[in-house]
Amino acid sequence: MDWKPEWKKGLWMLVVFLCAYFLPLDKTRFIQAIVESLALARWYAREHVIFCLVPAFFIAGVISVFVSQAAVIRYLGPKANKWIAYAVASVSGSVLAVCSCTILPLFSSIHKRGAGLGPACTFLYAGPAINILAMVLTARILGPGLGIARIAGAVVFSIVIGLSMHWIYRREQNGAAGGPVQIPDSGEARPLRQTALHLFILVAILVFANWGKPSGNTGFWHLVYTLKWRITGLFGIFLALSLVTVLKMRRMAVIAAVFPVIAAAFAFRDYPLIPFVAGIIGISVLLSRSGHEASEWMSSTWDFAKQILPLLGAGVLIAGLLLGSPGGGTGLIPGRWISSLVGGNTVFANFFASLAGAFMYFATLTEVPIVQGLLANGMGKGPALALLLAGPALSLPNMLVIRSVIGTRKTLVFISLVVFMATLSGWIYGIVFA
Repeated sequence: MDWKPEWKKGLWMLVVFLCAYFLPLDKTRFIQAIVESLALARWYAREHVIFCLVPAFFIAGVISVFVSQAAVIRYLGPKANKWIAYAVASVSGSVLAVCSCTILPLFSSIHKRGAGLGPACTFLYAGPAINILAMVLTARILGPGLGIARIAGAVVFSIVIGLSMHWIYRREQNGAAGGPVQIPDSGEARPLRQTALHLFILVAILVFANWGKPSGNTGFWHLVYTLKWRITGLFGIFLALSLVTVLKMRRMAVIAAVFPVIAAAFAFRDYPLIPFVAGIIGISVLLSRSGHEASEWMSSTWDFAKQILPLLGAGVLIAGLLLGSPGGGTGLIPGRWISSLVGGNTVFANFFASLAGAFMYFATLTEVPIVQGLLANGMGKGPALALLLAGPALSLPNMLVIRSVIGTRKTLVFISLVVFMATLSGWIYGIVFA
């Protein structure tokens, strides 16, 4: 028997045994932390999974299947127009929806095939930083202010980082003899306007289903809130029409999927969760049983769900255990520790949040519940933004791989730029929106 892999399994078994043996079940604080962990998990499940995450999975699936990654990457070569290259690289995350480790093979590929260092570094940062799922969840849970600031900050300083890397190593870049990036164009199955329309309908359903109640009881925004489910239903009808006209699905199959949703909407008009779930089930079954393109959309959506939901669930439980729940309960980490390190909006607090985030590994979306718990325990909004900007784009494993591609010096410069820009962005945000 080869004992090399077996001792690792045995070591893990020993760790689990010791954790179980020494569980401090007689400690009130530990029991309270477990309760808070479960309370946070229940809150996420009730408030964010069905109305927020599931539609976002379908949107990410559309982008993954209907928008060609090759069509994005081919614009990053050294012969491409500089403005186009940086613009494409800075929004690549909305197409790729990857984490800080998943982006590495793509970064390595385009760099070795001749992509300019500046656009490649912009792509390296923006890929995981501008994940469409993370943006939706950030705005939904942490508020539109942090959500918009995260999007704007990530786009702007991904370009700044790329331009800085290009300028610092401009002589080396001018002397390099790299060839163009040769990635085949897979082509688009339909005009871009049709894909954009289909995507717009799905985004509208996501936006109006999650439309929050405004502070006042009058005005336009309150009117939209009172009509949110009627508007969502209207876009649901548009989605059914799009399935027929854009995806060319069979009309009778779409009608068969829509009918139960309409029936549930009339029967349970005071419980919008029921028709919404019926709609999710209907479109899932419809896509799964349809042609290859619709089936690919459903398969991609399911892949996102399989990849993200277990990690997000584990992240939520850990965040609740350590930091508590939104209801004000405390976890294992005292709030005063957090307040002393990242409370307020000092330069040190923003720098510490940026540096800590840069070395931590965040699986996709797990940074949101962690930041939520930190905010509840006294973290300032500036440091929260700094952590959101530095954390998802970097991690210690990510740094080691980057070093193997572009070398130690360039890697240190790239990390320093990310930490500096995240610190600066968080500090400015804290001053403006304190």
